[in-house]
Amino acid sequence: MSNEDITLTAGDAVVRIQPANGGRIGGLEINGAELLRQGDRFGCFPMVPWCGRTRDGRFLDGATVVQMPLNSPPHAIHGTARDGAWRLARRSASEAVITCELAAPWPHAARVTHAVQLTEDSLTLTMGVETYDDSFPAQIGWHPWFNRSLGGQDVQVDFAPAWQEERGDDHLPTGNRIDPKPGPWDDCFGMPDGVDVTLTWPGQLELKVASREQWVVVYDEQEAAVCVEPQTGPPNGLNTLPRLVTPLEPLEASTTWTWTRL
Repeated sequence: MSNEDITLTAGDAVVRIQPANGGRIGGLEINGAELLRQGDRFGCFPMVPWCGRTRDGRFLDGATVVQMPLNSPPHAIHGTARDGAWRLARRSASEAVITCELAAPWPHAARVTHAVQLTEDSLTLTMGVETYDDSFPAQIGWHPWFNRSLGGQDVQVDFAPAWQEERGDDHLPTGNRIDPKPGPWDDCFGMPDGVDVTLTWPGQLELKVASREQWVVVYDEQEAAVCVEPQTGPPNGLNTLPRLVTPLEPLEASTTWTWTRL
């Protein structure tokens, strides 16, 4: 099938999916307002088969040390799937499913499926990693770049994490859990009851990012955008908290964004 951009609509909500550009969500408009930062590197991209930074680009795969390219020296960041082309598997007016094959430099053959479902007041993203033969550690996450300002109003970020992962000088969690600190952040937080973060642009829109996963990275050090990234484990999690994909048990995760017009 074609890998041209896909547009989904539901009421006044419009989503643009870019299979050829790493399978990212290129835009999310609600009542004519664009929520996602525009540009080839922005929107909302899938993080798979790992999230955030992997220390020195290395992880233990069984008894084998695997080396990934250092695309954010000295680390490897955000997986490989955002660099490849995805294919459209099926679509309707308000839902699309795209897939990509994990391949070199990732050492295992696997398929990633990403389902995008839009309603008038929600967007649900569901991702799965299936392996054909080998078992391997992996992570799933999403990296949205929400515009800091809508209608001249700067966003307010509200969430109540149980802890913050202490961040070392190398930008990776040290393994210590600390009380959450005030921003600005480029930090990972634990939410054992599931990710629940509310973004409010006063007088414009309230958007809730939710997931049954227990980890979220919040990044708000840039002027133009704020990132709220639900994921299946912390940065460097291929090493510290691996989730195993097996032929019998794929790795699956989802996030739902719901919004209210103010």
